[in-house]
Amino acid sequence: MQANHLKIGLKGERAAARFMEERGYLILERNWRCGRAEIDLICGRDEELVFIEVKTRSSDYFGEPETFVQRPKKNRMEKAAIHFLEKLSGAYSLRFDIISVKVLGNVMEIRHFENAFMGSREIWS
Repeated sequence: MQANHLKIGLKGERAAARFMEERGYLILERNWRCGRAEIDLICGRDEELVFIEVKTRSSDYFGEPETFVQRPKKNRMEKAAIHFLEKLSGAYSLRFDIISVKVLGNVMEIRHFENAFMGSREIWS
């Protein structure tokens, strides 16, 4: 039996994937892992790659879901993105997005933060 918070998280990730597909993105990977890092969604459109962290909550009592993406998570995502890019040929632009999902009963609120954060100088130099 799956814990309730895992069910809510999975529901949010599925909704985020549909959200991106509806905007013309191809879902390249879901829950892609590289070492300790996990990227919830990797999407592509044209020559653009989007690495997405999905944060789902059933309440905003402790704050909005997107506020829970802290610097350590961002650093791990950035490093994992580099590893993902090393497997590809060609030139791609990339960005890091956050998709915030609130599941409040039968209502789901999705907010998309494009370019939510940028890679640090140490990683991209």
